[in-house]
Amino acid sequence: MTKIRLVFGLLLCFGWVQAQDDTTLEVQKEAEKALRASTNLTYEANKELTSNDFVGAEAEYRRAISKSDKNVAAPFNLGNAYYNRESYGEAFGRYKQAGDAAEDKAEKHKAFHNMGNVFMKNKEYEKAVEAYKEALRNNPTDEETRYNLALAKKMLEKQQDEQKNDQDQKKDKQDQKDQEQDQNKDQKNEGGDNDKQDEGKQNEDENKDKGDQGENGQDKPEENQKGDGDEKKEQEKKPNEGDQPQDQQQQQQPRPNQLSKQQIQNLLEAMQNEEKKVQEKMEARKVRGQKVKNEKDW
Repeated sequence: MTKIRLVFGLLLCFGWVQAQDDTTLEVQKEAEKALRASTNLTYEANKELTSNDFVGAEAEYRRAISKSDKNVAAPFNLGNAYYNRESYGEAFGRYKQAGDAAEDKAEKHKAFHNMGNVFMKNKEYEKAVEAYKEALRNNPTDEETRYNLALAKKMLEKQQDEQKNDQDQKKDKQDQKDQEQDQNKDQKNEGGDNDKQDEGKQNEDENKDKGDQGENGQDKPEENQKGDGDEKKEQEKKPNEGDQPQDQQQQQQPRPNQLSKQQIQNLLEAMQNEEKKVQEKMEARKVRGQKVKNEKDW
């Protein structure tokens, strides 16, 4: 009984393995069939492209790609068609698709080599260097790829130098601009301080002149320096000299040729005092920053 169960189990395993093999074989047959159909479409697309029928060729290449993802030639040839029409973005996409699908090193080499060419057209030299390196890993003997790699490195170095020079020039311009702004700011500050100093000096001179002059800019006469209190004191000293008739006042006022000695002496003293005050004022104006207070005769 045990032997019968063992044999039956082995038969089941054998049948399951056989079924799996049949399924795999069927899948492989379907893949091969799709690849043949894709290859035929690629062939037709190549003929249309040779006849300058780009639209028809593009359509056939797309159909071929949709039939089988194992067909490396269809995306690679479509990438070449885009590259020749300077549609570099679409060309790169098809080259990458061909490189991902490729299992053979020779096919990978061609895909990465052309990707490097696209990067060169777009002036993406750093990416071009990496693409050419990957191409050489799959085919180290290709001299064209090696030459393109050397050219890409040279162009990358030149590009980096130009970028550095541009950055240095921008930095120099910015530094110069900042320096000019600082200089203008300093000049404005210096100008403002000088203006304030000049204004303060002018105000000081004006205040000094006002101290030496009356309200109208003229020297005050001695009699104008007396206040209301002085006038009241004078009236108290002379109670009998109130308002009098004009003819009576004329009688009391002495005539010019009838001045007394005392009046003449008073006039001389007043003239001397006025001359002395004028000299003091002249001396005071020569001394800047000092205000001279006039002494008043009370």
